[in-house]
Amino acid sequence: MNTGKIRVSAFLRIAGFFAAVILSALPGASQELGGAGTLQGTVKDPTGGAMVSVSVELSNPVTGLKRSATTDSSGKFVFRNLPPNPYHLSVTAQGFARFERDVDVRTGVPIDIEVPLALEGTTASVEVVGHAEDLLERDPTAHTDVDQSLIAKLPIESSSGLNQVITLASPGIVSDSNGFFHPVGDHAQTQFSIDNQPVTDQQSRVYSNQLSPDAVQSMEVITGVAPAEYGDKSSLVVHIVTRSGLDQPKPTGTVSGMFGSFSSPSFEANVGGGSHAVGNFVSITALKTARFLDPPEFEAMHDHGASATVFDRLDAHTGANSTFHLNVLGARSSFDVPNTFDQNDLGQDQHQKIDTFNVAPGYSQVIGATTLFTANGFVRQDHLTYTPSASPFADQPGTVSQDRKLTNFGFKADVARTVGAHNLKVGGTIGATKLDEQFTIGFTDPAFNSPDSPDFNPDLTPFDLTRGGSPLTYAQTATIKQQAAYVQDDIKAGNANFKLGVRLDRYDGLTSSTLVQPRLGVSYAIPQSGTIVRASYGRTVETPYNENLLLSSGIGLNGVFGEGQILEPGKRNQGEFGIQQAFGSWLVADFGYFIKRTHNAYDFGVLFDTPIVFPISWDHSKIDGFTSRINLVEHHGFSAFLIMAHTSAIFSPPGNGGILVEPGDTDFRIDHDQKFNSTANFQYVFNKPIGAWAALSWRYDSGLVAGAVGSIDDALALTGDQQAAIGFFCGSTVATRDQPIAACDSGGGATRLRIPAEGTADDVKNPPRIAPRHLLDLGIGADNLFHTDKAKVRVRLRVVNLTNKEALYNFLSTFTGTHFVTPRAYQVQVGVGF
Repeated sequence: MNTGKIRVSAFLRIAGFFAAVILSALPGASQELGGAGTLQGTVKDPTGGAMVSVSVELSNPVTGLKRSATTDSSGKFVFRNLPPNPYHLSVTAQGFARFERDVDVRTGVPIDIEVPLALEGTTASVEVVGHAEDLLERDPTAHTDVDQSLIAKLPIESSSGLNQVITLASPGIVSDSNGFFHPVGDHAQTQFSIDNQPVTDQQSRVYSNQLSPDAVQSMEVITGVAPAEYGDKSSLVVHIVTRSGLDQPKPTGTVSGMFGSFSSPSFEANVGGGSHAVGNFVSITALKTARFLDPPEFEAMHDHGASATVFDRLDAHTGANSTFHLNVLGARSSFDVPNTFDQNDLGQDQHQKIDTFNVAPGYSQVIGATTLFTANGFVRQDHLTYTPSASPFADQPGTVSQDRKLTNFGFKADVARTVGAHNLKVGGTIGATKLDEQFTIGFTDPAFNSPDSPDFNPDLTPFDLTRGGSPLTYAQTATIKQQAAYVQDDIKAGNANFKLGVRLDRYDGLTSSTLVQPRLGVSYAIPQSGTIVRASYGRTVETPYNENLLLSSGIGLNGVFGEGQILEPGKRNQGEFGIQQAFGSWLVADFGYFIKRTHNAYDFGVLFDTPIVFPISWDHSKIDGFTSRINLVEHHGFSAFLIMAHTSAIFSPPGNGGILVEPGDTDFRIDHDQKFNSTANFQYVFNKPIGAWAALSWRYDSGLVAGAVGSIDDALALTGDQQAAIGFFCGSTVATRDQPIAACDSGGGATRLRIPAEGTADDVKNPPRIAPRHLLDLGIGADNLFHTDKAKVRVRLRVVNLTNKEALYNFLSTFTGTHFVTPRAYQVQVGVGF
């Protein structure tokens, strides 16, 4: 039986059905894009007459979202750009009884509500609700919702941006250096869906320029089994709805200037405005700092950098039921690569520049009262240029340059239809990513590939600059093509909810693969208990990282770095089981267990001490653990949440890909395995008239695996600079850069690294780890300092690493290198809101 032909045939049938549905929809008469919902309605008096200028409020106490509107001359109100969530609607008018109702927004199809108000003192048809227990999530997919109201008050580093928000607000996210994070046990299998545009390339600040947190209205961070509409990278899906200027006849926004530690001036401007027909929102950010990247020393050296980002969203209602939407982003970052003390002495002067542009038009149309057609096009490019030191021998053990581009373009469309208890969606994506890789490398350390070494590789001799060689020059291009079709249905059946779907992905890159992927989920609300249980299963495809994919696969190298093996997509089976519980009216707790088994699992390898990385695949992996979140709903101005997670990530050889990497031959815990991490966030509004608030984040990380130092002997072999970095000691003697420890018979250890006791190290059972760390971040501010109605002066202070903890993210990691956390840093912001 030819399974390849069967799978292709299945793909063609599904794609054909998808195309037929879309074509049949087009002749009809459209609304919100990007998965955002619309809630609209009409407020009427007891006689059925329209009520004008009535106050309507919408809120979700768990996420913190609060919106307000006023009815127009026809008694109508509308809330657009709503993330999928349950909401509490409240309508008040003088002389009339208060109207309240819970509304569940789960689709982009507009929801219409009739609001009949009764005279005060008479019996009204009102659905009275409580608080948290009435807003429990019945979605079978484990996720965390984050609103702009929380984002604005999180005390984050100015250069970290959106990734740090995700790390602090969602469970299962392991923090790493330079704004990077590891999602639910994986290295970087993350997809951002920005107003329905899929972005699957790496988004930390050493790979790309990211959307500003100020441009985000809300995020749904999916840590469970992703619905069928998401593929490619799906360990973590971040569904982002950006801010819009629609229905803001009086422009609103903020303009702020900031200054902070490390000589860090920055600027932010966020302005939105428009009518019911046309609206525009623009976000501009700029930063200059002497600590752009997390350095390999606690003291930042050769670490200057600057970045600027402009994001614009245009919305236009082109008809009564149709909407046009355009996102445009342009960004640049330019920064030094930080040095160790030893590198600084050599005069190392490496630099990197990243240019990013993104254009994403979209169109949506409502057909009848139950159907929504949405289409999105997109083109995005990251252009990265890495420049070595002017003197090749200042870079040890090799001098490297790179000029590469990732250009992603494609089209995504779907039809959503609501019929009774069903929310059906059928759609597909066609996309391509053009890879353009230019790279040079020359070896500058005579001991690196010495002919006297038993590991001598004669194929590298022509590129050894210490022996008369010249740098290897590499230039290759290729295009990765991908197609997908999916169908999914959210079904409400009494106290049960079902999420059923199937996705078919076709990957045509350096190799080809087709996979049918079922996605199944169910949740059940136990009556009168405030308890919801859930379970889900998914089959997913995990595609190779595109960054340096050609070089890592050995394309065009003729075996210089080994045989080279084409990196193929991985295949995964994933399950998640969870429970959600409300305690009274103010507390919601969620706990989930996940397990993922992957054939051909992915990671990165870093080249020397540069930010240049290469994808690596391992034969298989097993990842499991738990995630937990506890929300305290706002009460008298105070709110809080606590997230916790445990991740076990065991990978198995053989390994493929990478440059100058020697994969081990036994199972091991990957360097993003972490026993436990947690974040507690507390927020308190202590003076509402001037909008005065305070926020505190407490982050605990038990420590990533650090396999380079598995014994005291390994520590003794380090340089003095490296010993000082880990806080190495022997008895009362502490290693310094100038006085390394050469011998230690007993009493050896490290303050920033946990070295296993002699003879107990084991790559699975007892690997070396980064030492546990507690980091406290503080924010305090007043958003209307002088209590005015028009221009509102805002003042904010942020303190990162309040206790000035000296700690490592990682150390000599094959996959990420060495990086220290930020020392105590201050940032003062002064601006105006209007």
